[in-house]
Amino acid sequence: MDEIDRALLAALQQDATQAYAALGQAVGLSAGAAHERVRKLRERGVIRRTTVDVDPAAVGRGVLAYVMLESNAWMGDPPTHAALAAIPEIQEAHIIAGSASLLVKIRTATTEELQATLRRCFEIEGVTGTQTIVVLETFFERPVDPK
Repeated sequence: MDEIDRALLAALQQDATQAYAALGQAVGLSAGAAHERVRKLRERGVIRRTTVDVDPAAVGRGVLAYVMLESNAWMGDPPTHAALAAIPEIQEAHIIAGSASLLVKIRTATTEELQATLRRCFEIEGVTGTQTIVVLETFFERPVDPK
């Protein structure tokens, strides 16, 4: 990956709906050359997907919590992945080092829904405890810096 690829990634993270002509102009390429580079970035898996950044509160998911799941077994196997993926309120799941085995990001409409989601987490084989952090306010989030 060179500096032009990195500049394309930065521009796409700001606005993925830009025309290839605008992308090319921003990085000093023709529209066709910009399109080809973006295609190659997708093929190599550098660009995993193109999505829309939705305001969670605007769609009724204003409660954000990060939950560490404690376990008595290894949680990195496909059955655990499937069980976590089956809970729609879980947006992310990460195997972690430390006192817990997994870190999950949960979004719900209410704290009551958060509690119900935590109960569902306890139904996953091997989960023995949770440590929950409820976010009061998010003042910024940033994408990965491609540079």
